[in-house]
Amino acid sequence: MSITFDDFLKVDIRVGRITRAEPYPEARKPAIKLWVDFGPEIGERKSSAQITKHYTPEGLAGRRVLGVVNFPPRQIGKFMSEVLVLGVPDDEGEVVLIAPDKDVPIGGRMY
Repeated sequence: MSITFDDFLKVDIRVGRITRAEPYPEARKPAIKLWVDFGPEIGERKSSAQITKHYTPEGLAGRRVLGVVNFPPRQIGKFMSEVLVLGVPDDEGEVVLIAPDKDVPIGGRMY
């Protein structure tokens, strides 16, 4: 299915920095609760991410990630997820987070 460039522009993908991460044992599938700072324009948003194969909560703080910031909030168990943190599957289908490979400003919009 093709989309137009205008459709693509509707998706607001920004650079964020994980400020806090905690285990989420209550989730149906193993997950980690994330708090991600997207800069002064957007602020801090929460997310639940199924990234336990390659990441631990202790190793995530300070890490840059890309996230979709204009989806409506979604209830994940007892946790409200406010942003979709982006990743791609490895050879086994486990999530690997997407991040810029250079030091870029927090809140920068992908284009």
